[in-house]
Amino acid sequence: MKLSTLSPSCICLALLTSNIGSAAGAEKLSPLKVSPNQRFLSKQDGAPFFYLGDTAWELFHRLNRKETDFYLSNRVAKGFTVIQAVVLAEFDGLTVTNAYGHLPLEKNDPAQPVEAYFKDIDYVVNKAEELGLYVGMLPTWGDKWNKKWGVGPEIFTPANAEVFGAFLGNRYKAKPIIWIFGGDRNPENDRHLEIIRAMAAGLKRGDDGNHLITFHPQGPGNSAQWFHKDEWLGFNMVQSGHAATNIPNYEFAAKNSGLTPQKPTLDGEPRYEDHPINWKPANGWFDDWDVRQAAYWSLLAGACGHTYGNHNIWQFSQPDRKPISSARAHWKKAIDSPGAAQVGFARRLFESRPYQKLVPDQTIIVGDAGAEGDHIQAARAQDGSFLFVYTPTGKPFTVQLSKISGGRIRASWFDPRTGEAAVLGEMPSLGNRKFEPSAQGRGNDWVLVLDDAAQHFPTPGEMKK
Repeated sequence: MKLSTLSPSCICLALLTSNIGSAAGAEKLSPLKVSPNQRFLSKQDGAPFFYLGDTAWELFHRLNRKETDFYLSNRVAKGFTVIQAVVLAEFDGLTVTNAYGHLPLEKNDPAQPVEAYFKDIDYVVNKAEELGLYVGMLPTWGDKWNKKWGVGPEIFTPANAEVFGAFLGNRYKAKPIIWIFGGDRNPENDRHLEIIRAMAAGLKRGDDGNHLITFHPQGPGNSAQWFHKDEWLGFNMVQSGHAATNIPNYEFAAKNSGLTPQKPTLDGEPRYEDHPINWKPANGWFDDWDVRQAAYWSLLAGACGHTYGNHNIWQFSQPDRKPISSARAHWKKAIDSPGAAQVGFARRLFESRPYQKLVPDQTIIVGDAGAEGDHIQAARAQDGSFLFVYTPTGKPFTVQLSKISGGRIRASWFDPRTGEAAVLGEMPSLGNRKFEPSAQGRGNDWVLVLDDAAQHFPTPGEMKK
């Protein structure tokens, strides 16, 4: 059925009949919303939602159901909450079929979606919901509306972008979806802007405004540059990218926190684990330390969450597929790379405290906060009940203890590599105190946790029972 040839009333009827139901036995995951302080995300009942994403761009395109089950089960076990995947995939997603021999569109027309292909996506969405995961769904990779270096072709116009958005919005209106526009491309002219805004209008009409929408730019880039004041943009997404080590992604979060209106922000594509630095293997490869550095820098600068990426996972690399940008491991081996578990430890640390009270505060650190890879990032609860200080290379630092409320402080070191914490003991909340980790240098990153002892928080990284 060609949606663009129907009257508006018929289009609505066609969309309603394609709306998928809940997975059998699945937990009902509520749509997400922006928290009252406009800096974080929450569930409908107000419970905090920590966005911990994984880039699985080719998931819909390359995996079969058995592989999907394996991948999603692994990710939920590691603590991920969002899986980012693309409907119209980057690598010949219009002309190379998915694992079941299905293409997404008739004649490359966004107004003619192929039901069999979308039933395959329905399986992934339902399985994710069953496991408690949200899907960060990109309607299309960016080369379909701004080809640049990609495969293309450019198939979107403002008219069919709105139709496609309405189709997707209605089909998944009852599902745990976060919509992500962009697809590693930036708008470069008025037509590009019109396409994105038309897709947003269609999607909002299709799902009754039921889901959050963001925009995934080309790196280094920031959705706020084009869309911050657009009403449909629920939160900002940046891409700090893969061009160099020690990219100061904390600067994106800090910049966005000063914009009006206030909106949450996160790094949706930082340096990937096992990605060649600046795409050149001769430069070396990003490792788990790079992953942790990017995560803690951004989170403590005010981000509402973070996205992890593994260079072998996003493309689901395996021997019978041409490797993209020197991918060098089978995805089933890469799935247990250390950085994937370690970002889950970060989530546990934040959720062991009322983290939505956090605000960035570099004045916690007395003196030099370090530069480049040594940069130390700090944040505190607005009510003074706790604070975190991240030192990526174990550089010692001095803290203003008066930043903590109450008369006594409990201090702990949290190890981002293992997710374990060591309690140092209690001290009065007076004056300044120097803290020195047990090891320094690249790979020896630590988080200092200072609590108001009267709060009786659990050991950092442990959840209250």
